[in-house]
Amino acid sequence: MADRRTFNVVILGLGFLFIFTAFTTCGNVEQTVVKSLQNNTFTGSGYHSLGIIYGVFSFANLLAPTVVAVIGPKCTMFLSGLLYSGYIAVFIIPSTWSFYLTSVLIGIGAAMLWTAQGHFLVENSEASTINRNTGVFWALLQCSMLFGNLYIYFDWNGKTEISDSSRKNIFVSLLVTSVLGTLSFLVLRKSHHAEELLSEEEGQSLLSPRTIYKQRANSAVEDAKLEFRTMLQLLKTKTILLLSPCMAYSGLELSFYSGVYGTCIGATAQFGASAKGLIGISGIVVGIGEIVGGGLFGLLCKNNRFRRTSVVFLGMLVHFVAFYFIFLNIPDDAPVVFYTSSQSKPYLAPSVSIALLCSFLLGLGDSCFNTQLYSILGCVYAEQSAPAFAIFKFIQSVFAAVAFFYSGYILLKWQLLLMVILGFTGTLCFFVVERVQNLSVDLPEY
Repeated sequence: MADRRTFNVVILGLGFLFIFTAFTTCGNVEQTVVKSLQNNTFTGSGYHSLGIIYGVFSFANLLAPTVVAVIGPKCTMFLSGLLYSGYIAVFIIPSTWSFYLTSVLIGIGAAMLWTAQGHFLVENSEASTINRNTGVFWALLQCSMLFGNLYIYFDWNGKTEISDSSRKNIFVSLLVTSVLGTLSFLVLRKSHHAEELLSEEEGQSLLSPRTIYKQRANSAVEDAKLEFRTMLQLLKTKTILLLSPCMAYSGLELSFYSGVYGTCIGATAQFGASAKGLIGISGIVVGIGEIVGGGLFGLLCKNNRFRRTSVVFLGMLVHFVAFYFIFLNIPDDAPVVFYTSSQSKPYLAPSVSIALLCSFLLGLGDSCFNTQLYSILGCVYAEQSAPAFAIFKFIQSVFAAVAFFYSGYILLKWQLLLMVILGFTGTLCFFVVERVQNLSVDLPEY
């Protein structure tokens, strides 16, 4: 039985590794790809597409638990994987309508995929194995930032323009990778718990499959209503209100490191022929920062309030240092230029070493904020963790969507200033919540 559960967790991690190798790489380069399209009829924006994805994702999360409860996590993950693959496929023969349609669909698919993943991981874990299984899954997932971006580096290094043939080769490879990840979900086996539930349903009476699914749907709808009411109640608590700026900041910096910063590096004319290839290396270094931070702060510092505030403060400092160097090292118009490279000159002569150092710091700082937000929510809302995490993902995704929409219109310095202001405010509010936690014994009852 343990072997079956371990097998399921490893296959789950590999499936996500393949799918997000494709999607993370796509998100990192898509604005650069869109800018290089030799197609006068295509009017889409990579920033707008990512904004749509995160916007739809934030609201689709409210319906996802119902879908997973009705059709099961395995089927949900497989169907969601097909939506991810469809989005990747659009870049092979791009058209504006399919680009934005699949952006909406993948936003829905992402909500279903992550809800099903959480359900399936818990279903295949026990109290004694949940930490190990979560660690195995996240270790495999974080590696998704390495392989696709490495391919981008080798393929784009030395190129000033991305040809149609190069684009097609890349996205065919990413499509195959995503499809392999999707197909791997079909190999997942039913857990012992799922088999027990199934035999229970079958033993109750000779009900038709339609009746059984109807019962599941009714039960899922009631559970969804109850969770939604709980979310509304939690939104009124001072803990969630105080943590909201920190959650919002995590959305802004998520959009910056996952889609905007790579585009800025690729648009920096002073990097010459190596600029496009550096997008891939930047994505790899961000991933290394995430892995290092997640390992150090997620595992070593969990459930320790003093360290939790220390890690968030470190995350703020790391990000502010990165923002300062980016301000000095990257041209101000890099995120907004479309058909050309940047025209303005930064304060310093652009340095590849500084650019990649900033990539590492962005990943490291992101892991600081995310691991500690999960930690504090799990501590304060131990009995209501699902709706609390749903609120976190909702706020984070909404602000990530907003950031992607303005990123193509606002100069780099103003984007950095906005993140500094919100990051500082969010860190202060996080400290207040920790202080209140130490002084109040009634807060966990919220």
